Amino acid sequence: MISTKLYFIAACLLAIVVINSPAEASPQIDLMGGYDIIGICITNCAQCKKMYGAFFEGHLCAEACVQFKGKTIPDCEDLGSIAPFLNKMS
Repeated sequence: MISTKLYFIAACLLAIVVINSPAEASPQIDLMGGYDIIGICITNCAQCKKMYGAFFEGHLCAEACVQFKGKTIPDCEDLGSIAPFLNKMS
């Protein structure tokens, strides 16, 4: 039989290994308290595309989200934030 001391030593060693293991953080999870900013940006592009239809270049908006890593999130009600993605229909 294995003694209680051996169980205690094994538990202590396991605790030391777990405590000393490095923690890795994913930048997609840490930004804005757990939200994926690029995903939010692309979702807003899709919402604007639904609102403005053919007047809104959704693919350009999504490309900008990826290129700028979601730093400029489009707001469909703010024409200044979506102006680069609007086009004139003839």
